[in-house]
Amino acid sequence: MANQPKPPRHLLRGRLRERSIYLLPNLFTTGALFAGFYAVVQAMNGKFEPAAIAIFIAMVLDGMDGRVARLTRTQSAFGAEYDSLADMVSFGVAPALVLYVWALKPMGKLGWIAAFIYCAGAALRLARFNTKLDESDKRYFQGLPSPAAAALLAGLVWVMYEHGVSGADILFDWLQVKWLAWGFTVFAGLTMVSDLRYFSGKDFNLRKSVPFVVILCIVLAFVLISYNPPEVLFTLFVVYGLSGYVVWAFGKLRRPK
Repeated sequence: MANQPKPPRHLLRGRLRERSIYLLPNLFTTGALFAGFYAVVQAMNGKFEPAAIAIFIAMVLDGMDGRVARLTRTQSAFGAEYDSLADMVSFGVAPALVLYVWALKPMGKLGWIAAFIYCAGAALRLARFNTKLDESDKRYFQGLPSPAAAALLAGLVWVMYEHGVSGADILFDWLQVKWLAWGFTVFAGLTMVSDLRYFSGKDFNLRKSVPFVVILCIVLAFVLISYNPPEVLFTLFVVYGLSGYVVWAFGKLRRPK
């Protein structure tokens, strides 16, 4: 049998590039996945402060992997799928389990139903994001992004821990912490699958020059976060979570009858 001719070198390089996996952006994705898994482990051991902090670390790493891939031009289909799977663990399963162990478990069926609503909302949110990636407006997210929803729940746990409040305590005579956690969990889960628009920040180009005021605002933001990380981060994500409803309400009011 005659030897078949070898394909040209440029075709071989193309095939190797298709089969290869870019290391740098996927390192950040792996770090985010590890942080989400670490949050679950810490919550199971009753250590809720490191669990909440780990979710915030996963959010930072998740925001960096996509930008690093775009800046270094190392986007790939593998990276996109890997990122979605890591997001489901870090921002879907981990926050639901942390809130369930922290406050929702004593509520019985209502507790695990709320955790499942959040977990299912995160899965549906990620699936819709992947299917409408090419046709959606890059300036806005449709529904609350799963990292922001996870930060909302993790921020609640972190703030309560800083003030010495556990999931079984009573804040006021009429409000128990477990019901507050239940409301936040259901709110975040349902808002993720809503049609509300949230500012994405993807039109912010790191390669372009920005005014001096922008740099000053970034410095001030770092100062505020370092002054009191739990309360500042939790307040920011509460405002961001409500911003979609505010934009929707203004749109309804400005629409001509």
